[in-house]
Amino acid sequence: MITQTVTIRNKQGFHVRPAQQFADRAGQYEAQVTVVTEDGRRADGKSMLELMTLGLEAGSVVTIEAAGPGDEEAVRALAELVDGKFGEE
Repeated sequence: MITQTVTIRNKQGFHVRPAQQFADRAGQYEAQVTVVTEDGRRADGKSMLELMTLGLEAGSVVTIEAAGPGDEEAVRALAELVDGKFGEE
């Protein structure tokens, strides 16, 4: 399993568009992807609805976990997406 901790930096937090982008990107990989909050709540990284239930705001710290084929690439790509503020300011 590969993990990386990231901070949600876009002003609007993890709203519908970023959650969809994240789920779509995670779906490009065979690896199982999970997002884990600081308080231990978990969501399937390939499910926009599960990601939305986390209620992540700007400044939230989460860990991206991936296991299986392409796990390193998946974590790297997803961390870059988050670090890039999902293309938002």
